[in-house]
Amino acid sequence: MLKLYAMFLTLIFLVELVAAIVGFVFRHEIKNSFKNNYEKALKQYNSTGDYRSDAVDKIQNTLHCCGVTDYRDWTDTNYYSEKGFPKSCCKLEDCSPQRDADKVNNEGCFIKVMTIIESEMGVVAGISFGVACFQDT
Repeated sequence: MLKLYAMFLTLIFLVELVAAIVGFVFRHEIKNSFKNNYEKALKQYNSTGDYRSDAVDKIQNTLHCCGVTDYRDWTDTNYYSEKGFPKSCCKLEDCSPQRDADKVNNEGCFIKVMTIIESEMGVVAGISFGVACFQDT
């Protein structure tokens, strides 16, 4: 029974190790996938509360950014054609930016999200390594 337990722990450790290696090797594909999905969410954005639109609003509000690379990404969307910039792009709370670029954050969200992910990667790797090592003891 003890050998079976050790075998399962070893198997779990190997799965964690493979997942970490795959994440590191495919990190550029993960970035591209995030960027493509964020661009798609912008194109399909609406203010009716769909989960993609909520995610875009949450990211833009939290990180004080607008669009993927910058605020001009919104000009190619149907939402912008109808209503202008979303309120989540505002520099100040409770503004109605419509089409006034001076009232919205200039910096894009993609670079801000990637900066946060890369800055926290060391912490995530350290915790994962610690969990993996203590798991085998």
